[in-house]
Amino acid sequence: MKILFFTENFPPETNAAATRVFERACYWAKWGHDVTILTSAPNFPQGLLHEGYKNSWYQEETMEGLKVVRVKTYIAANQGALRRTLDFLSFMVSAFVAGLFVKRPDVIVATSPQFFAAVGGWALGAVRRIPFVFELGDLWPASIVAVGAMRPSLPIRLIERLELFLYRRSACVVALTNAFKCNLVSRGISPDKIAVVINGVDIWRYGPRPKDAELLAEWQLNDRFVIGYVGTHGMAHALMNVLDAAEILKDRTQIRFLLAGAGAERDLLIKDANRRNLDNIVFLPAQPKTRMPAVWSLCDVALVHLKNSSVFRDVIPSKIFEAMAMGLPILLASPDGEASAIINKDGVGLHVPAENPVALAGAVKQLHDDEATRQKYAEQSFEAAPAHSREHQAKHMIAVLEKVVAGQGSRVANLETISGEPD
Repeated sequence: MKILFFTENFPPETNAAATRVFERACYWAKWGHDVTILTSAPNFPQGLLHEGYKNSWYQEETMEGLKVVRVKTYIAANQGALRRTLDFLSFMVSAFVAGLFVKRPDVIVATSPQFFAAVGGWALGAVRRIPFVFELGDLWPASIVAVGAMRPSLPIRLIERLELFLYRRSACVVALTNAFKCNLVSRGISPDKIAVVINGVDIWRYGPRPKDAELLAEWQLNDRFVIGYVGTHGMAHALMNVLDAAEILKDRTQIRFLLAGAGAERDLLIKDANRRNLDNIVFLPAQPKTRMPAVWSLCDVALVHLKNSSVFRDVIPSKIFEAMAMGLPILLASPDGEASAIINKDGVGLHVPAENPVALAGAVKQLHDDEATRQKYAEQSFEAAPAHSREHQAKHMIAVLEKVVAGQGSRVANLETISGEPD
């Protein structure tokens, strides 16, 4: 099968969408499928080109058996609604034009966020008469309203109309959570055309290991109890709450909060931590994907953190599954929803309410003081990881795409994995 995939984010970027698309597509290529990725020059989240790349109109590379086509975009940091919207729109147009010259695929897939990538994918499918699949990674524009990046307005209502148009016109929708599917069904989208393919992790890339000695020494974390947040520092993550919890725990000198990554809020967080003299917080810059297991190894507990908004009840952060693969206990601070259900069902850690620094600080103290419970969570976390493998997700989605190519996209809801694929 020939697959053309629209995604603005792709390695060497390390955010959730880039990682999900790349790791899953690697399996497809391994299984003999012809996969082309349409993406931009890597620059997320700082809006700075990664070393060795140019923002050119068209450039090709091969990565792990995947053909990667990068197109020119208006580059902007992950902050500011206007500039980011221009970034999104420029990718939509450039990717659509480039897609006209790509060898004819059997199916076109586009992932959100960002939403306008899906517009480009649908338009290309319509022009070339190729079935289009919308992978729903985020309820956009609802999520940008939830974080306060934009207010409810006429433009938002128009985008919501476009959003529904794309769901209806797609051959099928692949939703990353059950709650996303429920949302679409409540808005009139047929449940039969919505497949739920929950996020996962490439287990072989991770695994329990000793703490990385070089990073321990560099960041002065030897003999410290480390609560680690690894990922984007954005508006959706409300990490100022972590600073509030750290301030409550200033007298617990052995505890350190590690915030590793980049994003729109990072500079503000560093500035505020310095203002408060919070020497129990360490800010580790974004690291290459190959270094992520080493970064995770520094953590005694993995922190997963989301803003207190009803929109984020439906979100399942991919870092949950990376932490499981590392065999780490998980501390989830989020609205009660799908992510907390996984934590509780698998017995891998604690869940506290979103943006409640007292509750977060209390959970940190509990995990620090109770080694036996912490070890139990760690063991159960590692045991649960195989149930969330990226390979299983890749098999499930390729089965969905084959149904679409066969003209049966309206009957994918109960589809599991295609028979005969390699283990």
